[in-house]
Amino acid sequence: MVSLKFLVCCLLLGSCAYATLVSHDGRAITIDGHRRVLLSGSIHYPRSTPEMWPDLIRKGKEGGLDAIETYVFWNAHEPTRRQYDFSGNLDLIRFLKTIQEEGLYGVLRIGPYVCAEWNYGGFPVWLHNMPGMEFRTTNTAFMNEMQNFTTMIVDMVKKEKLFASQGGPIILAQIENEYGNVIGSYGEAGKAYIKWCANMAQSLDVGVPWIMCQQDDAPQPMLNTCNGYYCDNFEPNNPNTPKMWTENWTGWYKNWGGKDPHRTTEDVAFAVARFFQRGGTFQNYYMYHGGTNFDRTSGGPYITTSYDYDAPLDEFGNLNQPKYGHLKQLHDVLHSMEKILTHGNISTIDFGNLVTATVYKTEEGSSCFIGNVNETSDAIVNFQGTSYNVPTWSVSILPDCKTETYNTAKINTQTSVMVKKPNQAENEPSTLKWSWRPENMDNVLLKGKGESKMGQLFDQKVVSNDQSDYLWYMTTVNLKEHDPVWCKNMSLRINSTAHVLHAFVNGEHIGNYRSENGKFHYVFEQDAKFNPGANVISLLSITVGLPNYGAFFENVPVGITGPVFIIGRNGDETIVKDLSAHRWNYKTGLSGFENQLFSAESPATWSGESVPFNRTMTWYKSTFKAPLGTDPVVVDLLGLGKGTAWINGNNIGRYWPAFLSSDDGCSAECNYRGAYYAEKCQTNCGEPTQRWYHVPRSFLNPDGDNTLVLFEETGGNPSLVNFQTTRVGTVCANVYEKNVLELSCDGKPISAIKFASFGNPEGNCGSFEKGTCEASNDAATILTNECVGKEKCSIDVTTEKFGAPECAESVRRLAVEAVC
Repeated sequence: MVSLKFLVCCLLLGSCAYATLVSHDGRAITIDGHRRVLLSGSIHYPRSTPEMWPDLIRKGKEGGLDAIETYVFWNAHEPTRRQYDFSGNLDLIRFLKTIQEEGLYGVLRIGPYVCAEWNYGGFPVWLHNMPGMEFRTTNTAFMNEMQNFTTMIVDMVKKEKLFASQGGPIILAQIENEYGNVIGSYGEAGKAYIKWCANMAQSLDVGVPWIMCQQDDAPQPMLNTCNGYYCDNFEPNNPNTPKMWTENWTGWYKNWGGKDPHRTTEDVAFAVARFFQRGGTFQNYYMYHGGTNFDRTSGGPYITTSYDYDAPLDEFGNLNQPKYGHLKQLHDVLHSMEKILTHGNISTIDFGNLVTATVYKTEEGSSCFIGNVNETSDAIVNFQGTSYNVPTWSVSILPDCKTETYNTAKINTQTSVMVKKPNQAENEPSTLKWSWRPENMDNVLLKGKGESKMGQLFDQKVVSNDQSDYLWYMTTVNLKEHDPVWCKNMSLRINSTAHVLHAFVNGEHIGNYRSENGKFHYVFEQDAKFNPGANVISLLSITVGLPNYGAFFENVPVGITGPVFIIGRNGDETIVKDLSAHRWNYKTGLSGFENQLFSAESPATWSGESVPFNRTMTWYKSTFKAPLGTDPVVVDLLGLGKGTAWINGNNIGRYWPAFLSSDDGCSAECNYRGAYYAEKCQTNCGEPTQRWYHVPRSFLNPDGDNTLVLFEETGGNPSLVNFQTTRVGTVCANVYEKNVLELSCDGKPISAIKFASFGNPEGNCGSFEKGTCEASNDAATILTNECVGKEKCSIDVTTEKFGAPECAESVRRLAVEAVC
């Protein structure tokens, strides 16, 4: 509840008109005295650019959202202890003010543990390296640092008057995140820690309620909330607090070596409608716009650069139709019922076979839901004297308890098929011209020189402080021919937790290894040629995102954790020489990164002659013209191995097109019926996990040359690299009678109607066919006259417009495919 202290101060100062009073009760969040049905969407500011924020937030508002939810990313803002960064896409205050300018509320999830498939769950690695440190428990050092960061964020937001209690947009704040999932591992210390979190948050006096998601024992006055694919069964731990859903997962994230996961539009809508049918009042989509893991921000290990998440707004900010439009229609219906849903008396009728009706009733009227949770059978329901057909795994909504206005399984909004278009900039050649230079590794490969020396093998986090993906482990071994291990058949054996490992002996690359299938602890062994005398062993450990979830995830080892052996085999005799306690040299990063070869200001010399392909540890550089227009830009990195890409010095993330997904587990169609799980609906089998990489237009010079720099680790062919734009190519709709067909080419004109039929058409977008009944009026001619040449069109799907086909009203639909 809003504190009495705040109310008194507000009255004394005479500034109440500038504050938004936020409270709650068992039914809803109350804002300025009005109970609200609140629909929210997660958009993370660092996963897009400031130039994209207004458009993304505006599309959220147009899609029916009331609020935007974001995490706050500790390791991004405090990369070095007490050195802060809020510049560029880390400008949290600018993001919050953009939300305010669009007239939406904000939900600030400070955490500061965020998970979020973000590197190390949002914790800075320097925190791990502090003496006596333990995360997320009653550890004084951790609590001091957590309180310092949380207080700093709150003070920044207060200074700009961005909490609702100050007249700003933020109506809810969060402390900790999903701790209830792991609290059992921390024992009594975990229970004490969560109480400390609650007290610390309350002491900050933000004037709005605090939430704790996935925390069944959240101390009062914290509001516990639900995360998951479905939260209709969730009940808060206090009957006087509202039923809130902070993360409705609209899809799932993608791992290197994995397939593309999809969650159907029908199932997302079903989960939302079911939640509100059963008393929910606040629901947030995670994600509403997923965006891009630029630079080294993706967590994991092995979470991709793309964080599209099959969200209503795709990675590039385009409308993901039909998900965006179908949910917009749902939001409109729920908002129209807001007063009844938040004040009405609730009664439920059980029809059996997992079919129920829920009635919300006030003196002014009533609103109803009919839910069918059966996974196999449609339901014919006789409700209040009328018969309703409720498809399997769906919810019908009757705002007046008479007319079905919306059903989650009946999609009446368009499907947009996105296409890639070649770069059509003037004077742009069809292929890029490349120059190159090798990564300089002489000092590490031949001399074993580093920045520090230690008499043992250390975890990579301890040595590098996560300043780079790369850490060299080097040692020199003196061998004599009478050494017991000396023989003709020798090998190097490495016990490793490096995500990717490259091994060199005396400057020769003896092999590399990448972890797969979640097995990040392995033994790598390779034959090697050793010489009498000094031998330099150089091991390059590479991380691909640090763990971001689970109890004690900060202690998961990474790097060359050892032991490391030279193995000699002489006949049936095997001799082992342990190098683990040798003097090891360490060097963080690579010389090309240190010399900023990716920067336009770099004075380095590049060669345009005899550009080598499929060469490891190689830098490539090219220039290109920005694609014309305003459509989002992508770069196709097919043919490359693994590495990092920069556009005009901006790091667009890790790439790994050489990592293919497995050949099985995909299906052409996805059945929305039944509970969703991440492996249920997958595509892209046998293909690169990620081929296309987002290039924000703010990274580009629209008038002159632009520079692309690649660092290729494993060897690839850059000759196939090219820039394209992504846009709507065709739009389809399959709209039931008595609904409105809306077609839009997202700012481009509709150029042709490829197919149109009113009756019982069959097939899907791209393969529609006329059914067994067809209306008398030619649908294609009607649609051509109404839509071609326009950016959008809207048509009532009625028999008056198209004629009456000789088939039942319940199956009559208008199917359309239009070309943009």
